[in-house]
Amino acid sequence: MRMAPYRQALALPGVLRLLAVSILARIPNTAAGVALTLYVVLELRRGYAAAGLVGTALTVGGAIGAPLLGRLIDRHGLRPVLAGSVCAQAAFWGCAQALPYPGLLVAAVVGGLLTLPVFSVIRQSLAALVPPEQRRPAYALDSMSVEVSFMIGPALAVGLATAVSARAAILMVGAGLVGAGLLLFAVNPPIRALHETPPQAGVRVPRRQWLTPRLLGVFAAGGAATLVLGGTDVALVATLRESGQLAYTGVVLVAWGAYSLAGGFAYGATRRTLPPVGLMMLLAVATIPVGVGGGTWWLLGLALLPAGMLCAPTIAATADAVSRLAPAAVRGEAMGLHGSAMTVGMAVGAPLAGAVADVADPAWAFVAIGTVGLLVALPVLAYQTPTILGLSNDTTGMSSR
Repeated sequence: MRMAPYRQALALPGVLRLLAVSILARIPNTAAGVALTLYVVLELRRGYAAAGLVGTALTVGGAIGAPLLGRLIDRHGLRPVLAGSVCAQAAFWGCAQALPYPGLLVAAVVGGLLTLPVFSVIRQSLAALVPPEQRRPAYALDSMSVEVSFMIGPALAVGLATAVSARAAILMVGAGLVGAGLLLFAVNPPIRALHETPPQAGVRVPRRQWLTPRLLGVFAAGGAATLVLGGTDVALVATLRESGQLAYTGVVLVAWGAYSLAGGFAYGATRRTLPPVGLMMLLAVATIPVGVGGGTWWLLGLALLPAGMLCAPTIAATADAVSRLAPAAVRGEAMGLHGSAMTVGMAVGAPLAGAVADVADPAWAFVAIGTVGLLVALPVLAYQTPTILGLSNDTTGMSSR
């Protein structure tokens, strides 16, 4: 395994600190959905469908708000946007634990709309700190840090909700998001490299100049990837529950996360930049047969290995591609659109897998989400060449934008 790319990326000023901050700042974000679900079910005594509706409201708000906040960051800088988002999150999460269900549903849309833009800001800042030829290992590290955050955040929310109360979990998420926003405000990571001048006041880069078919294809690949990942999460739980081995869910999920970490590490050390749409298609194909092991937890864990190894690389490749294709003046908005695409994919994948598992053997849920992922990726592949989407080693034209 080549370690030089990682050593070189981490040696760049500010990169190591940014990645450390990213793990801490993302943990409350990853716990938010679980905390809201548990609050609606345990405190408000509503069903899981009602809890899912609140989660959907939060997701819809976030998908709309991400590019809007990114555009504001491009125009006015990071700190003013962070200040407004921190105030909004303090208000939403502080009030959420006291709202009746209808009020919570409406507030969730607003809370999502002004959610802390941690994921897009970290990726935008990496593009500012790391030159194009070193971004692959940097974004691989970023994807691995996301995995670590997802291993910690939901578990903390569940632990606090069961040990104390779901209301306490809600307050913990709110405090964590406010703390994350203040941490980012203090660190103030750069959103443009020193040679990338900010846009002049009142002058905007028209979307038709940068929102190209190539970039839209990358967004589609990112959305399809999270559709598969979100669906896999639900399909795993349904499969293990069907076989009476639900107690092993944590073990299988940890193994899945470990595979993703290993795959992300290997991807960052490779010599070539792999095409995002190609990685996406491999992820979809590898997901289809996961259910063949039935509900036997250790067979399920082994069957997840190929797909798991492709999780972090696929997400890293899409973020890397966006950083190269989007001009610096609109990179915040572009990263916000990338985040929105992945949010929408996650929001579609989970209920799709759940619906299939409800009417058929849960193994068919893996087939369904893998097939849908392929159906999204194939038109992109047909329209664009892998070299264009993959941003091969010759990225001079793209990185000079």
